[in-house]
Amino acid sequence: MENLKIYVGTYAKYNNGSIAGEWLDLLNYENFDELKKAMLNLHRDENEPEFMIQDWECDDLFESLGLISESGISDDIYNILEAINDSYYDIEVFNSYCNIYGMYSNNIDEIIEQVEEAYCGEFSNDIEFVENLLEDTGCIPDNLPSYIYIDWERTAKDIMMDYSTDNNRYFRNL
Repeated sequence: MENLKIYVGTYAKYNNGSIAGEWLDLLNYENFDELKKAMLNLHRDENEPEFMIQDWECDDLFESLGLISESGISDDIYNILEAINDSYYDIEVFNSYCNIYGMYSNNIDEIIEQVEEAYCGEFSNDIEFVENLLEDTGCIPDNLPSYIYIDWERTAKDIMMDYSTDNNRYFRNL
């Protein structure tokens, strides 16, 4: 993961006509407490600053889960980061899943389970995916005569009704 940043200002500064703040890369902090210390240090000129997240850059998954908003950042964000890092998939797989299906749960364990159940891999196109799928599942006999040809375009079109894709990542529709 390479993109998880927030621009942190305060409501007091904003209400006084200033957007003074700084970009903080969340990946530079071990946990939410360290991030909060950095935010407090950044705005140490205020007594009990009310933080305002004026902008952010993050992956689709974090956006969909509503972990970052103008009024704050969820302290669950580091737990979710850890769960993703411990899973078998990189953030791009989760982003693709999110782009296709949206997020119907805020429980990262459920999301990881859904991705594990649905994800089929990365392929350059539908035909490559379907050929691989049918070969792996044994649907094409080893002794298929050489004079029989498979219309891979039509086969892919039919099989893709049960699958979805985003950025060459394929998922089985559950």
